[in-house]
Amino acid sequence: MKPFSVLFTILLVLSSTTFQAQHKIGMFDGQISIGNPKVKGSATFNSDNQTYTIDGAGTNMWFEKDEFQYLWTTIQGDFILRTTVNFEGKGKDPHRKAGWIIKNNLDDNSAHVNASTHGDGLTSLQYRKTVGGLTEEIKSSHENPTIIQLERRGTTYIMSTAKFGEEFTSIELTDMDLDNEVYVGLYVCSHNPKVLERATFSNVRIVKPVGDDYQAYREYIGSNLELMDVETGHREIIYHSAHSIQAPNWTVDGKKLIYNSKGRLYNYELETNSITPLNTGFAIKNNNDHVLTFDGKLLGISHHNQDDNGDSALYYLPTNGDSNPKMVTKPGVGASYLHGWSPNNKEMIFTGDRNGAYNIFTVNIKSGKEEQLTDFPTLDDGPEYTKNGKTIFFNSDRTGTMQLYSMKANGKKQTQLTFDDYNDWFPHISPDQKWIAFISFPKEIKSNDHPFYKHCMLRIMPIKGGKPKVIAHIYGGQGTINVPSWSPDSKKIAFITNTDSY
Repeated sequence: MKPFSVLFTILLVLSSTTFQAQHKIGMFDGQISIGNPKVKGSATFNSDNQTYTIDGAGTNMWFEKDEFQYLWTTIQGDFILRTTVNFEGKGKDPHRKAGWIIKNNLDDNSAHVNASTHGDGLTSLQYRKTVGGLTEEIKSSHENPTIIQLERRGTTYIMSTAKFGEEFTSIELTDMDLDNEVYVGLYVCSHNPKVLERATFSNVRIVKPVGDDYQAYREYIGSNLELMDVETGHREIIYHSAHSIQAPNWTVDGKKLIYNSKGRLYNYELETNSITPLNTGFAIKNNNDHVLTFDGKLLGISHHNQDDNGDSALYYLPTNGDSNPKMVTKPGVGASYLHGWSPNNKEMIFTGDRNGAYNIFTVNIKSGKEEQLTDFPTLDDGPEYTKNGKTIFFNSDRTGTMQLYSMKANGKKQTQLTFDDYNDWFPHISPDQKWIAFISFPKEIKSNDHPFYKHCMLRIMPIKGGKPKVIAHIYGGQGTINVPSWSPDSKKIAFITNTDSY
């Protein structure tokens, strides 16, 4: 081939690549006005706050064909779609609608499943079973949701909706046979051919869950490191890894996060988005129970000691790393899992396997002397001190479900704080000592288990007790929020969610 031909080929490839990149909108491959509405719509992505804005017209999405503005990508198999959606203004037509739609193709009469919220508050799961067939729907009892989730499990489609702060209300469609390879995306339809309506979509997530043949603790899927504004629920993915990353701590200076992956610890610098290994010397089999002291000077870790049958033991080191962490718990006493420090940096508090049961203990970091604070045959876990050292919060399944409790620093006056059917784990106290953040696992999970890759909720409640409020619906679980992860100003939380590649 002549040199000019080679150069032309290279330029053609580069031009094609640039063309495709220019047309990709955030995580989506493109946009299109389905059904050729009279007024063309548009879609944009704001990378600063990770939100999408869609202007859409269209006569309707009903009967045998549709008109709407579609922001789409492609996917195969099972998946979970989730977003927070807000219409702009009062709108011209009460039947304007927005949401998620799954389609076999980009034709206006395609078979589809559509999770919709309308301007007048109607919430419904709409679907067309055949090409050019009539649209049908299943109405939800929930009105005016802001959070819309649409999940596919084989031929079953589950629509879950909520307002910020609420639990999900769900409806489902069964025996709906769409292609394995489908288009998925966000849409807006104005229900008026002459009018553009606008909606913004934040917290947009497309999740590929584990398959039915998934082997727990042997197979892992990818991870998103997320930050969330606790007051508004707005979330931002700051890092995605194909590895399993877990349990981000926020350092007390607010400059970085510390997380673990494959037994090692890493620093994530928030200003530069750079990642560096944190030196823990021989301790390279760490689990996700690393905790900073209140003053941020020391870092406690739980490392599986290979000289003690691989049992987890407690160590500490300077926060910036050290080649020789100091061991605290003694060999041969049983597995120990760190969860907190006393405010004076003299004691660690942990869950320990002692005499055939997991209970809560403190240990003096110099002498190694342990003090048992709880004594139940069931599991007590996740202990954490308040800043004044007078109170400890923890979780226990002594009633048959995992619930949150408080007790005095000496183990007295153990008091239950949550009273629902969920399994609540890992209470984390905000630095301003006003709130407790925790993760709630589904009701069907065993009370003494906190597995990977489940539909969970992040919730908060006042430190003095009260009704919990949902601040995030997530796909995650183990490793999501095992350690204290509040920002120093108590405004944000760092956490992990999970998804396979698609």
